[in-house]
Amino acid sequence: MIYMGGCHCGRVKYEVEAPVELEVTKCNCSICTQSGYLHLIVPESDFSLLAGADCLTEYTFGTHTAKHLFCKFCGIKSFYRPRSHPDSVSVNVWCLDQDKIRNMKVKQFDGQNWEQARERLRAINPAK
Repeated sequence: MIYMGGCHCGRVKYEVEAPVELEVTKCNCSICTQSGYLHLIVPESDFSLLAGADCLTEYTFGTHTAKHLFCKFCGIKSFYRPRSHPDSVSVNVWCLDQDKIRNMKVKQFDGQNWEQARERLRAINPAK
């Protein structure tokens, strides 16, 4: 299914190809908690930025691996390049057109203890 998304002011627009049944991640790290971000991680090939590349500003912290992208007009981070999946895009599911979302399975990620949480995931599923 194709989902349309973007920032609050509408300058940043994109489309994402994802399953009808969404599997999303809720992270408890400081930036995700404070912003209420809910991750839908998709391969880069399933994400298309349609408008607003010139409206984005980047923020990094810690290891500077994650590339947090915000609309410089409304301040919304509707997608970014995550540290956990640097070749993918994390889309904020709350920034997608909500009328197409039928069901979401939410899994938890312990981003406060990022390294240990990644190792636990790798032990369960080495492909992650």
